[in-house]
Amino acid sequence: MSTYQTEEEQVEAIKKWWKENGKSVIGGVVLGLVVVGGGKGWLEYQRVQAENASASFEGFSQAAYNGDLEAAEQRGRILLDEYKGSAYAMFTALELAQLQYQSGNKDKARVQLQWVLDNAKQEAISQLAKIRLARLMLDMQAYDEAFDLTVNPAEDTYQGEFLSIQGEVKLARGDREAARTAFSRALAQGVSNPSLIRMKLMELGG
Repeated sequence: MSTYQTEEEQVEAIKKWWKENGKSVIGGVVLGLVVVGGGKGWLEYQRVQAENASASFEGFSQAAYNGDLEAAEQRGRILLDEYKGSAYAMFTALELAQLQYQSGNKDKARVQLQWVLDNAKQEAISQLAKIRLARLMLDMQAYDEAFDLTVNPAEDTYQGEFLSIQGEVKLARGDREAARTAFSRALAQGVSNPSLIRMKLMELGG
């Protein structure tokens, strides 16, 4: 699926930011809680939770890197269950969806991406999951679901990606003129793979 190529850099950028800043963010939140509520016990608990989540994510990432889907799913479930609200859980679900898609289990991939949409607190992660889920629905020929996911994105940053998916839906339905319009708008807004969109426009006579 092209989405796992064109959006991979976005995921890596988010992960890099979290690796560099995540601990300081957690530390700031925890410190604020301690100042307001007091208690060294709460501070220690949060520190341990953050370290455990990080260690669990490292184990999951290693299993995913090795292509061990069974181990990745087992470790991923622990992260999703025990650290549901963390960024580590969001990255885990995104990577699990990729692994499951590559193994041919599109339904499981769909569940993982929907989980991210339902639980993500960071807008960038939420929008990335929505783009991937829309492309997955397109791949599964669930055109109505794919199109509905592209309506009214939260930020203009993602408008081009959603318009390109709308173009794919229109093209799959045989509406070449509407597809050409959507692809043209997507290119104007900016997409992660402009050469692909230009190729589709050329094929449509645009």
